[in-house]
Amino acid sequence: MRAVVAVLLFVTAAHAALWGIFQERQQAPDFRGILPSVSYAPFERGHTVADSIADSEKIRADLKKLSTMTRAVRLYTSTEGSELVPPVAAEFGIKVTVGAWIDKNVDRNEREIDAAINLARHNSNVIGVVVGNETIYRGEQKVEDLIELIKRVKKSVNVPVTTGEIWNIWRDFPELAYSVDFIAAHVLPYWEFFTDKQAVDQAVAMFQLLRDQFPGKRIVIAEFGWPSAGYNLQNAVPGPFEQAAVLRNFVTRAEAIGMDYNIVEAIDQPWKFFEGGVGPYWGILNAAREPKFAWTGPIVNPDYWKLAAIAILVGILMSLPILGLAGPTVMQSLLLSAAANGVGAWAATVFAYWAGHYFVFGSAFALTLGLILLVPLVLIAVARIEEIAAIAFGRKPGRLLVKGAPVAPATVGDTVSFPKVSIHVPAYFEPPDMLKQTLDAVARLDYPNFECVVIINNTPDPAFWQPIQDHCRGLGEHFKFINAEKVEGFKAGALRIAMERTAADAEIIGIIDADYVVEPDWLNDLVPVFADPRVGLVQAPQDHRDGGTTLMHYIMNGEYAGFFDVGMVQRNEVNAIIVHGTMCLIRRAAMDMAGGWAGDTICEDTDLGLAIIEHGWLTHYTNHRYGFGLLPDTYEAFKKQRHRWAYGGFQIVKKHWRRFLPGASRLTSDQKREFSLGWLNWLGAESLGVLVAILNLIWVPIVAFADIAIPDRILTLPIVAAFVVSLLHFVILYRLRVPVKWGQMLGAMVAAMSVQWTVSRAVANGLITEHLAFARTSKGGLSRMSIEFQAFWEAVIGVLLLVGAAVLVVTNSFKEVREIYIFAAVLVLESLPFLSAVAIAILESSRLNSFAFWRDTGIRTAELIGLRPVAMPTVAGPSQPVASEIHPEAS
Repeated sequence: MRAVVAVLLFVTAAHAALWGIFQERQQAPDFRGILPSVSYAPFERGHTVADSIADSEKIRADLKKLSTMTRAVRLYTSTEGSELVPPVAAEFGIKVTVGAWIDKNVDRNEREIDAAINLARHNSNVIGVVVGNETIYRGEQKVEDLIELIKRVKKSVNVPVTTGEIWNIWRDFPELAYSVDFIAAHVLPYWEFFTDKQAVDQAVAMFQLLRDQFPGKRIVIAEFGWPSAGYNLQNAVPGPFEQAAVLRNFVTRAEAIGMDYNIVEAIDQPWKFFEGGVGPYWGILNAAREPKFAWTGPIVNPDYWKLAAIAILVGILMSLPILGLAGPTVMQSLLLSAAANGVGAWAATVFAYWAGHYFVFGSAFALTLGLILLVPLVLIAVARIEEIAAIAFGRKPGRLLVKGAPVAPATVGDTVSFPKVSIHVPAYFEPPDMLKQTLDAVARLDYPNFECVVIINNTPDPAFWQPIQDHCRGLGEHFKFINAEKVEGFKAGALRIAMERTAADAEIIGIIDADYVVEPDWLNDLVPVFADPRVGLVQAPQDHRDGGTTLMHYIMNGEYAGFFDVGMVQRNEVNAIIVHGTMCLIRRAAMDMAGGWAGDTICEDTDLGLAIIEHGWLTHYTNHRYGFGLLPDTYEAFKKQRHRWAYGGFQIVKKHWRRFLPGASRLTSDQKREFSLGWLNWLGAESLGVLVAILNLIWVPIVAFADIAIPDRILTLPIVAAFVVSLLHFVILYRLRVPVKWGQMLGAMVAAMSVQWTVSRAVANGLITEHLAFARTSKGGLSRMSIEFQAFWEAVIGVLLLVGAAVLVVTNSFKEVREIYIFAAVLVLESLPFLSAVAIAILESSRLNSFAFWRDTGIRTAELIGLRPVAMPTVAGPSQPVASEIHPEAS
């Protein structure tokens, strides 16, 4: 424990040191003077001032603040409240350049011109009139028409008159320049894709260009600025440091060469979202009228150490559960603490973004929803890192039942006791030959005291039950045959009937599926575990003997193996295994205490297992294969099986969640945690993945065509990080625990991803329905591949995600906004689970699914390069390994 505490302190100190190392400090020339002019808009929301009296006080407060920073302000309109500015500005000795907003609306234009003339005539602090702002650039007036308006205003006022346009408009329309008293040129390097390092040079160059083209004409840079937040445009990157450095460098250069200029703008305008993500962030003051940077000294983030404190505190809080782990190693603690502090750094980033940005309702809602969805995603990623740490660096499993390890048998006096075991085999329309194999294997068990109850339910066709009845008679008195019709409760109902026919002296109930061929030593090895009276259940893994039938079955078998060699082993360490309805042994007393087989969920096995654990019984698990069943016949059957498991899992969550409350059951905190994280990791991760993908699809046109970018650090990059964690989790744990080679492992990864849509549909069904019919998994070759394509909706969503990514890349090719490219990459990642389903559905119906194809390819390849043909995986039997591998040379 001392070592673990030392590790946590070390990681925390290292985290704090990293904040210190990466604290950004920039140098820029000091500016101690007064700005000649800044743009000012008195609007709070939208384009109008609703309450003139109240807003005049706000204007007075604004101008009082600005009077210490600037000698003049530039307005863009002379109505809607802006007419209040000149008289208030005079109180503080501030000059005003009034503006007349000109667009295509003739009536509005007339009102603007009349108001501007009136302000210039009646306010001695008005030093100029700007008729129109980028009117030619927006194409709302012809040059000759705008010139006529300018001439009209010039005749009516005694101050200089001009119009505000981008510098190249002045260059391209010299007649406009000759019609004004001075040239008011807008030079905004950000919109021209210049970097913050190039911005000042570009502004000075354009100033010189206009001076050279119009000698003797007064040139004013009427707009120059840099945004403090928003998205990048090619190499132009906004940011608080960039804004401070650009403006301080600019005013220093401008003062040195005698340039007239106006800074855009005085105060952030949160309502300017129509100008894209950077629109609200051009002010030198934020919306709270606080300075965004200092004009002297090094440029730093004044809130930097507050953010560091948040990151470190969250990291510490998330590291505390490490102290509760049973015997964590140093490396395990190091990885977990590093992950916890990484989450802390992300939390600080989220806080900084929330505090440093403005939100309208839509953006606030979208961000809040995104963060709500990301929180469980982050928790899932942390849980997966914890599993990586436990398996890669933690202690070896201590509770796992290992084949060959001594287990003390129960004894009566000096005699070894063999408790009676009643093996139940439920069957529903199962192929008789397959079921006969199962019963023959049971007959070969080397355990001396067992019975086998075979119950065929709701199968009226004698071709399915008559051969089994005859076979049971031939196997002897140990075998009981039941043919039950009109059984309610599906498999659970059948098992309840089997319990009624179970021998009274049977102490242990064994459950195997109708397709499972058990090894002779199954009972002999595992029944002795029940010598401990606290043990209620012993579970052995599922495995399959037909993993070499097709390539699809091969990768399916690899996918199943991961759960039984990784997840179950880890859960077993805290007595929190998932019970599955085959290869399990249950103490009869524990089953009775838990209420027996319940018919209100379609995963009756997991339901019963959890109930047994809730009553305080111990459970044990072995990952040694004691039985081999059959894989689903088709991909359709595979998906139906996964849907049933997921839907049943969701039913169990709804049924049992109250027992996870304090004092509601005998579940330990570790057990509650394992089950909760397990459900979140499986049901939650898949459902969240689909939901986030669909929401992102909805966002594509908004991002592509409305100049809105998804904030990468708090929304998209965490999704990428979570995907990377999931990928590493799968690969690392498979390499450490699952005895398969790379080819089968990669195939298993595809198979695991392919059921994301299936699991999410099951969860959605669970939200709106109380009970779905039990869907039998087709095995044994009775079912054939459906003529319908088994991944239609996955194909639709996967293709839409790829199309969305392509649209984002194409529409972003000019702007090159980094956040949009990252968003496009996220869409591609999110398409992979859907495309995995499409790939398997196509594989199933193609020649590639046949091992004969790969064998022939291997032979042809060997003949071409002079090598011997290689062997292909074969159908594995009970004593054969199922983790076969396609030899590299065969492909």
